[in-house]
Amino acid sequence: MDEKAYTPDEVAQIFQISKHTVYELIKRGELQAFKIGNKMRIEHAELERYKENTRAPATKKSPNEPTGNSSNPAKLIQLSGSHDFLVEHFTKEAGRALNLQIHPSYIGSLEGLMMLYRGQCDIAAIHLLDPTSQEYNLPFIRQLFVYESILVLRLAARQQGFIVAEGNPKNIHDFADLTRHDVQFVNRQKGAGTRFLLDSKLSINGIEPNKIAGYSNEEWNHLSAASYISRGMADVTFGIQSAASHLGLDFIPVAKENFDLVFRFTAENKQSLTDLIQFLQSASFKDSLTDLEGYDISELGKITYQTSQTEETTTC
Repeated sequence: MDEKAYTPDEVAQIFQISKHTVYELIKRGELQAFKIGNKMRIEHAELERYKENTRAPATKKSPNEPTGNSSNPAKLIQLSGSHDFLVEHFTKEAGRALNLQIHPSYIGSLEGLMMLYRGQCDIAAIHLLDPTSQEYNLPFIRQLFVYESILVLRLAARQQGFIVAEGNPKNIHDFADLTRHDVQFVNRQKGAGTRFLLDSKLSINGIEPNKIAGYSNEEWNHLSAASYISRGMADVTFGIQSAASHLGLDFIPVAKENFDLVFRFTAENKQSLTDLIQFLQSASFKDSLTDLEGYDISELGKITYQTSQTEETTTC
């Protein structure tokens, strides 16, 4: 396997796009990168993952897969919001099964939900903790979507906590440890659901962010933040257990959160979204899920909220 790490210039040449576009993809979390000093690098495996996720799916379908309109060319569905490994798997498998082009944009939970509110995407992937009610997702959805046709499906519950080097050499166990002078932190960007949870926990514990070295150092997805730990560039980040497992790091659990997909129906996307929901709720999709450390999929596909407009216009 080619283990070469590419520069943004080399990636731009490979994809025949501008270097500026490469940096935008990295900034939005669609292309995962790491830093060596102040230089950005992208691994070969990450390029292959990105190409696979953006490739138009094949039109051939298995007789056992949910039916879509196979006589039409692949339709485009935009998904925006939080990055998650299960979301990646869902978009890839559903795209192939249903002859849909699903374009994910991993820009954080809050911005993904706002894009859905503005009608700029079809699905939002979110895990937003409301600090007042300590409830996930629904307080934000109820405030934003009043007249729209909305349906919310549970994807999974995830473990969030501290990601540290193997053996936890700095002996980090709680939020007070983040303020120690010998501890370097790396954060997630503003608007990320993980950042919402972190800031809520800091507030509850009476910890000022300016007391944490590295609080202003932001990364756009779990794997990029965790890679700082694996490369010895930071001591701890706050993220999901699966990211720690991917990189062979230790994980100290702190909270369990709900990760949901929010579907906004229009006349143009109604059939495609209905097919996607049926696929996500199917036994075949659940059976395809592996490597679930840090995830609880017992409520996979459960409808947790829908507006009256959705109840009137769908049969889900």
